[in-house]
Amino acid sequence: MNKINTSKFRHLYPFKSHYRTIGGFKYHYVDEGCGPPVVMLHGNPTWSFYFRNLIKGLSPDFRAIAPDHIGCGLSEKPHPRAYEYRLKNRIEDLEQFLNSLELSQKVTLVLHDWGGVIGMAWAVRHPQKVGRLIITNTAAFPIPKGKNLPVSLKIIRNFKGFATIAVLGFNLFVRGALLLNSYKSLPKDVKAGLRAPYNSWHNRIATLRFVQDIPIKTHDPSYTIVSDLDQNLYKLKQIPMLICWGKHDFVFTLDYLAEWRRRFPHAESHIFSDAGHYVLEDVPEKVISLVKAALESDFSQQFSGKDERDQ
Repeated sequence: MNKINTSKFRHLYPFKSHYRTIGGFKYHYVDEGCGPPVVMLHGNPTWSFYFRNLIKGLSPDFRAIAPDHIGCGLSEKPHPRAYEYRLKNRIEDLEQFLNSLELSQKVTLVLHDWGGVIGMAWAVRHPQKVGRLIITNTAAFPIPKGKNLPVSLKIIRNFKGFATIAVLGFNLFVRGALLLNSYKSLPKDVKAGLRAPYNSWHNRIATLRFVQDIPIKTHDPSYTIVSDLDQNLYKLKQIPMLICWGKHDFVFTLDYLAEWRRRFPHAESHIFSDAGHYVLEDVPEKVISLVKAALESDFSQQFSGKDERDQ
């Protein structure tokens, strides 16, 4: 396993590293500030670095917690014989992690990409522990009818021989994400930060396994989990939801946003025409402003005993 060089991006990510042992593996997370907890869950192929601006923006008033999934970021990257790299494992990891924190206040979840299905699966198990949901270019339901995976993802998912060489050997998935997922050109140090943990064949296992685990057909290993989750999303309808959506996302298109709105018609939603999949890279100030306003409103209502949902 190649050591991760943090020197090129540490000025952007000046946070203390914390670790928990989850399932026998080192589980890395950022834990900054005090106050109501905000848990940020990344997708593939990002890591907690993706949330760095939101962590900085919220930590003066809130407890900003951003873990790295096993195999990602600064978490341990076990061999596939030791860790299955399936959605069920991700959900169980999150369950154990949040239990270990022994949080006494309701949690706000900030969800992106794979973090959506992971976080929402935890939320439907524990709706009483969730104070707010913040949704950013993600899904927690099967692929919308009439939609297909982009060709690039289909190739990685279905052609294992090619995918192994392309993703593990040449790092094409991470490189492609840096080109396609941001609407604006990313600075070199930001690219270095996003790319840093995936610097060797072994360290890229999770980036490949996430794609291979995308559930499309009923016989796919993780399909039942996603289908069951979709059937239980109604348990979260009374929880305030803020949706911040990058318009130019070639995977999570506006069709996915429509599915969120259909399931949660009372959610506050915003579409950013100057952002893509990496909405927190393209328009961080806009998203942070909306998130802070939503959280401050929640806190104010809680303090005053008011709930606008009853008005």
